[in-house]
Amino acid sequence: MSKAARIANEHWDAALRRDGFQFVPAVTMRAALGDLADWQTFADSWNDLPWDEYLAQHGRYRRRRHAVFYAEHGHIEPAAKAEPHYQSVAYNPLQGGIERWFEPIRPEVAGAKSLTSTLRVCHQLFSSLAPDVARWRIEVHQFRIEARSDLAGQPTPEGMHRDGVDYVLVLLVTRRNIASGTTTIHALDHHELGSFTLTDPLDAALVDDARVFHGVTPVEPVDATQPAYRDVLVVTFKRAA
Repeated sequence: MSKAARIANEHWDAALRRDGFQFVPAVTMRAALGDLADWQTFADSWNDLPWDEYLAQHGRYRRRRHAVFYAEHGHIEPAAKAEPHYQSVAYNPLQGGIERWFEPIRPEVAGAKSLTSTLRVCHQLFSSLAPDVARWRIEVHQFRIEARSDLAGQPTPEGMHRDGVDYVLVLLVTRRNIASGTTTIHALDHHELGSFTLTDPLDAALVDDARVFHGVTPVEPVDATQPAYRDVLVVTFKRAA
């Protein structure tokens, strides 16, 4: 682990233990991740996301790809075969209770240095918070939320929620021609703990999912004649059986 990553990890560890969440500015995340030589190619892969058909009945504004990895004994490997995304109704009343199968993250994206570095940093941090966990199930989601003048894009259509995992990273990849998209964090008794907006590529939110709710306000175009969207990478860590 680099010195920058070690210092960041110690700071994030303390913040998550204390508050249950942490906003990470891009400059700090970039230093912790290290080699991001392929970042632009990685970011460009968001231009190849299919529509989330499970959400289509509520409006076409979300595109998505998904992959599952496992971490054990310090190694992170892709799942041996495709696995679905599943949340119970208790965590997602809008789309819970069913297995959702999304188009997979492309192999060249799954193997990109930008992604593997992100997973490594997350693994180091979350394992320090939960040293008793021998094996993690990691889900990786590429999201694009599009905004139009006639349809606001909803990054969290289920509202203020928990994901039913242990820890969450939300990493901003691109923000183009949009207003709002503010992340809010609430305690389990629903009082607000904080809010912030991911504005620069590599701005990030870290969340202890067992301790806080999180949500993001809808995004709208600044200039309705131009494309408008919010691209994020969402990574979740959950104890594996």
